[in-house]
Amino acid sequence: MVVGAVLDAQGRPICCELWPGNTADVTTLIPVVDRLRQRFGIGTVCIVADRGMISRETIEALEAEQRGWQYILGARMRSQNEVKNEVLSRAGRYRVVHPKRLKRDDPSPLKVKEVWVEDRRYVVCLNEDEARKDAADREAIVASLREQLRRGVKSLVGNKGYRRYLSGGDAPGLAIDEAKIAEDARDDGKWVLRTNTDLDAAEVALQSKRLWMVEHWFRSCKSLLQTRPIYHRCDETIRGHVFCSFLALVLRQELQARLEQRGHDPEWADVIRDLDRLQRVEVEQDGKRFLLRSEVQGTCGKVFQATGVALPPTVQQAPVAAPGCDDAPGATPPD
Repeated sequence: MVVGAVLDAQGRPICCELWPGNTADVTTLIPVVDRLRQRFGIGTVCIVADRGMISRETIEALEAEQRGWQYILGARMRSQNEVKNEVLSRAGRYRVVHPKRLKRDDPSPLKVKEVWVEDRRYVVCLNEDEARKDAADREAIVASLREQLRRGVKSLVGNKGYRRYLSGGDAPGLAIDEAKIAEDARDDGKWVLRTNTDLDAAEVALQSKRLWMVEHWFRSCKSLLQTRPIYHRCDETIRGHVFCSFLALVLRQELQARLEQRGHDPEWADVIRDLDRLQRVEVEQDGKRFLLRSEVQGTCGKVFQATGVALPPTVQQAPVAAPGCDDAPGATPPD
């Protein structure tokens, strides 16, 4: 199955969509967006997607006269000849959107450059921090590769990380391909966007970077809430399973927002652990029953304050059970 999520500008989940897997992007994207437009009364649409979505069929469908949607799509830098040979090789000055970081909280450095190929508009983005990281990673791979070649290691042919910098075909003729290294270095820290919008190039890049909110949402859904594995077989139960995870993410997002409003930024794992530690034990003494609450630890008190929920008293007399009820003492979570 494929799961889609709709988030607002603040990253809050609004709704989720499910459809069968193993289907082409263009056949799923258009119907889903059509449903969302009708459901929420959306007028103008701008599709922002990563490079896995860009294809001739997708762009033709988005630009069809009956839709005329705008889009910001990531472009494949190595496999698309137009991007590789014309866009990335085009000279031009970058414009600074975000300068070099001075503090950890500053946004990532970003530069943009607009390139037109006939009537097709591209925006080349550059993150100089990522460029330095890409260069260092490549230097480490090439240094290791040179050492392996010096030793005459035959297994290099099957190693994808090494193979991209090799030439010579068979193992006896393998050598470092300096041209491939130089070509790879040209793309350090860069990504390319194709768009038909009238937005400023900087805004195009910033809108594309907001995809991280969706990616973060899916990582949370898969890991923190353990959505997978799914053991259901019927479509209805699978949808119910995913929808429960979606509701949990909505609650988590709201709780995080309320904590941030109060100046708190706890780790989610700590929140779950501290809430699990909060217990209420029922005891009986001299014919009376009492509820004893465990000590509040870690982030627990901040969570209760942020949600406006009062903590149960440390000691509370339990209500008398109605006749005929079998209410045995035991450990129970607080109300």
